[in-house]
Amino acid sequence: MPLNKGIVLASRPQAGARATLANFAPFEREIAEPGPGQVLVRHAFLSLDPYMRGRMDEGASYAASQKLGEPMIGGTVGEVVASQNPRFAVGDKVAGMGGWQLYSLSDGAMLQKVDAPGVPLQAYLGALGMPGITAWIGLNRIIAPKPGETVLVSAATGAVGSVVGQLARAAGARALGIAGGAEKCAFAVKELGYDACLDRHSQSFAADLKAAAPNGVDGLFENAGGRIFQASLRRLNDFARIAICGLIASYEGDEASALPDLRLVLVRRLRIEGLIVFDNMELWPRALDQLTGLYASGKLKWRESISEGLEQAPKAFLDLLAGKNFGKQLVRLP
Repeated sequence: MPLNKGIVLASRPQAGARATLANFAPFEREIAEPGPGQVLVRHAFLSLDPYMRGRMDEGASYAASQKLGEPMIGGTVGEVVASQNPRFAVGDKVAGMGGWQLYSLSDGAMLQKVDAPGVPLQAYLGALGMPGITAWIGLNRIIAPKPGETVLVSAATGAVGSVVGQLARAAGARALGIAGGAEKCAFAVKELGYDACLDRHSQSFAADLKAAAPNGVDGLFENAGGRIFQASLRRLNDFARIAICGLIASYEGDEASALPDLRLVLVRRLRIEGLIVFDNMELWPRALDQLTGLYASGKLKWRESISEGLEQAPKAFLDLLAGKNFGKQLVRLP
């Protein structure tokens, strides 16, 4: 059997401190032959996502903390190289949660065959995977935009936000994005079809948002949190819906993510709901079918940041937390 290589969580970040490269460590281990019902997968791409930062900490959350000394959690796509599971044959392309390693041994429960013709394999870690499904569920189930309404999306060029904007436009809503810098904002408008995009670094952000949304905002898809989130809340209309998907600005302690005034929720009768995609697994097939159809018709676009080689995963992940990525952050394995 081949030698497996990967990256483990070696230590947890100190309370209130940023994650560092020292929190990660490489490993090499022998990997066993698949037993009855098991599948061995050779990974082609690893997915890097903001939620991983929360898993590095110890404490109560919606999911268990990442175990020390074990491969970092994460989505993967790859090819079955050995199988004793009748559902999977050698050569099948699959998506799963194989983690930061070259190979993973699975009982097949968390594996999904991904063989749509003409679809890049790594798309099942992005627009046709967990981020895209998250976008679809949050927009359709929580925000449910009506034609002519305005939907505001933070981290608008990220893996989730880039899909939200396109779905909002497809639903007949006006889509406003928030992104970091002129290049990302230009991409949001010219490639993703946002009606306008606001630079989160602008010193006049509140005034910029008022000018871009003179009639207010009806739906807020929040991926970032922090001070921009607080400014966005003040532009919401009565009965606006808010999907809290992520709060990346506060994951490393840089910015607090809080309501500026709870009275705002009462006076404007706001609906605020946290969004965890795995609470809605029954919607996954429907969402994937619609997203795949949009891609096939040329109506779904995205951008990727790809780091080369397993050893680059920790740095690429830290860069993601700092907003240095552009689009979906991936690691390509040799």
